[in-house]
Amino acid sequence: MQTIYADGIANIMLIDGVIRMDLVNVTKIEDQQASVRPVAAVAMSMQGMLRTHAELGKAIEKMVADGILTKNEPAQSLNGN
Repeated sequence: MQTIYADGIANIMLIDGVIRMDLVNVTKIEDQQASVRPVAAVAMSMQGMLRTHAELGKAIEKMVADGILTKNEPAQSLNGN
């Protein structure tokens, strides 16, 4: 199995029932703008994406429970919503 390091995901698209997304690495940050370059692509079914979302949620909750991460409250918008 190949391991690919990515700083994030970009260009998420639904094409013919398949979710396609680019894995990207940050190449530089200038004036609070990140420049990224694609390093790989992932394609999966919608069901696969939903399972991935659930697994990521479980991993985040475990990291919070283990004290590795802390959850921040969502920022309120200027109109109070």
